Amino acid sequence: MTNTRTTRDPGQRKKDVLVRLTDEVDIWVSSAAGDGTPYLVPLAFYWDGADIWLCTRLTNPTGRNLSTGGRTRLALGDTRDVVLLDGEVTSLAVADVPTEAIEGFAAKCGWDPRGSGPAYVWFRVRPTAVEAWHEEPELVGRHLMRDGVWVV
Repeated sequence: MTNTRTTRDPGQRKKDVLVRLTDEVDIWVSSAAGDGTPYLVPLAFYWDGADIWLCTRLTNPTGRNLSTGGRTRLALGDTRDVVLLDGEVTSLAVADVPTEAIEGFAAKCGWDPRGSGPAYVWFRVRPTAVEAWHEEPELVGRHLMRDGVWVV
């Protein structure tokens, strides 16, 4: 397939990533068990401008992995419109989550986990690296954040 998209400069890619973080409801979440078994699931998320907020049961593999692993890779898009985010994960009880994050999550996702029982745990993902590209012509300049700092 031929790429018919205009190649974006890194500044435009960052703008596009920020729009997607604000507008999209689900994000792919990768994690790994202690024995290395990989897991990849879509979860609803909320972006507060600095952190990505996730909520899932601590009893499922992703919840267990996020709570013990300390890191994750998140993804938006398809194979021709990629956003990859690496981040540091902090597990939080609902009492420790800022009200603004919970209410933002509920408004965006249409679900308030506070009503789903104590099995649900919140995860704050602080991005440390962000890459974005449309196919091969945009591979150069795809790194938009490194070591937690936007480079564009």
